[in-house]
Amino acid sequence: MPAPSGYATVTPYLIFADAEAAIAFCTAAFGATERMRLPSPGGRIGHAEICIGDSVIMLADEFPDRGARSPRTIGGTPVTIHLYVDDVDATVARAIAAGAQLTRPVENQFYGDRSGAVTDASGHVWHIATRVEEVPEEELRRRMAALHG
Repeated sequence: MPAPSGYATVTPYLIFADAEAAIAFCTAAFGATERMRLPSPGGRIGHAEICIGDSVIMLADEFPDRGARSPRTIGGTPVTIHLYVDDVDATVARAIAAGAQLTRPVENQFYGDRSGAVTDASGHVWHIATRVEEVPEEELRRRMAALHG
């Protein structure tokens, strides 16, 4: 077994400017539960794990001397965390109330999701969605072509 029990083949590992605050944010915004935490000298979090739904996210505080920097520190991120939830509108509202900035308003998408995006205090982008329609591949291709005229 290549992965330990309870872990998926792919697990995101995120670096935060303030991992303690990130755990609180994910708990308030996404209903995350803390799975484990390993403190590091100086009060920083050396490693922690949270669960959101059936997924594990590993995280830690910044350790620039080891190359571990948050998106805010390096000036942005090319990575988006995609999160499916039961109610995208309510989840985005909770994320904003917990301190995230709205980066894309919630609206229905041609591919069958209702989605929007927020950016947390460390600069991680969370694309939040609820599936509202199953779109067959042929229809998906037609809609994509129509969108790009």
